[in-house]
Amino acid sequence: MPVIRRSPHDREIVRLAVPAFGALVAEPLYLLADTAIVGHLGTNPLAGLAVAGTVLNAAFSVFNFLAYSTTASVARQFGAGNRREATEYGVDGCWLAVGLGVVLAGLGLALAPAIADVMGASPTVHPYAVTYLRISILGAPALLLMLAGAGYLRGMQDTRTTLFVAVGSNTANLLLELALVYWFHLGIAGSAWGTVIAQVGGAAAYLVVLGRAARRAGASPRPRPSGIRANAAVGSKLVIRTAALLVTLLTATAIAARIGDVDVAAHLVAMQILLFLALSLDALAIAGQAMVGRYLGADAALDARASARRLLEWGVAAGVLCALGVAATRPWLAAVFTNDGEVRHLVEQLLWFVAALQPAAAVVFVLDGVLIGAGDAGYLALAMLVATLGVYLPVALLVAVLDAGLLWLWGAISLWMVARLVGMVGRYRTDRWEVTGAVRLS
Repeated sequence: MPVIRRSPHDREIVRLAVPAFGALVAEPLYLLADTAIVGHLGTNPLAGLAVAGTVLNAAFSVFNFLAYSTTASVARQFGAGNRREATEYGVDGCWLAVGLGVVLAGLGLALAPAIADVMGASPTVHPYAVTYLRISILGAPALLLMLAGAGYLRGMQDTRTTLFVAVGSNTANLLLELALVYWFHLGIAGSAWGTVIAQVGGAAAYLVVLGRAARRAGASPRPRPSGIRANAAVGSKLVIRTAALLVTLLTATAIAARIGDVDVAAHLVAMQILLFLALSLDALAIAGQAMVGRYLGADAALDARASARRLLEWGVAAGVLCALGVAATRPWLAAVFTNDGEVRHLVEQLLWFVAALQPAAAVVFVLDGVLIGAGDAGYLALAMLVATLGVYLPVALLVAVLDAGLLWLWGAISLWMVARLVGMVGRYRTDRWEVTGAVRLS
């Protein structure tokens, strides 16, 4: 797919994707900063962070629907010219986010020791995992509100503001962690507290932005039961999709933890790099959500497909560049995250998998964004269930039973990505996702 030729959609893709790239790259920096800082405290704290961080990442990813469903709904209303209705969808998403965040925080506080046990943390790793999990989960209401706020702005075709909030909160996070861990000597607890404080600051910024937008549009700041139900209806399907993702992340870490502490530490580093690249490539998916939703809301199905095709071309090119970059910098990347020679050697091996997956992953992420923007949540849920339960999980469990080792586990993860690729491309080639109108009725 050549990208050197010009397309009428290029300017809009760049306008949306470049700031989205900055914001998305900043998102995993919360845990990447934690990983780099805690990794120099020793192997046991790093392994504890591996267990807790994977649980938190997976749990929060389930609630990504707060961004995705809000983006799709707001973009359709924006494309139809209904600015007040679009803003009220954003308000409803934020109310839903806070409520879910409070429930999630309560569950995390109560179940942290049991979660560490289920994840297979060894006796020396268990205390670190519980400490990090119990503190970090306190930021759940703020983080979920940030997801909904970002979804609203993306739907309104504004990715620049999300970049400013992400850069500000992550800068605060890094400074706070360095002070709390190395100046106040709070260890892994200081790392977690720094993240929570930064998340609260980011949520406050989104509340200010949304409040001003509501006043300009004449939108009510009160929650609308109908709007919350609409968000939840779309979200329930996306929750199934991301719950399947949760199964993949959690089982992979649980299997790695049972192989050994060195293995789970190396798995954390490689997985965080994979997720970092995934969110970087997701900048094109964010542009896809906003553009496809807006075009379909404006009854312009041909423009929706043309923009999706161009996004795929850019995605393939970006995936190849990421693959070459990871392959060329493997030793340096491993050294950034750990001083342990055994962990570093294993990380370098796993990064070959990370590099090889990038082109396929780019196509998957772009088409995820296209179908989310189209509101095709039901198919997304089905495709993810097939890839996870029908392909990945049987192979991963076989790896665990045979005690085949960490490299075979990453082979199972690679098969999962290929299965997702087949499902996404198959749907894109049809016209079933091209449903137009301010509200998707089918």
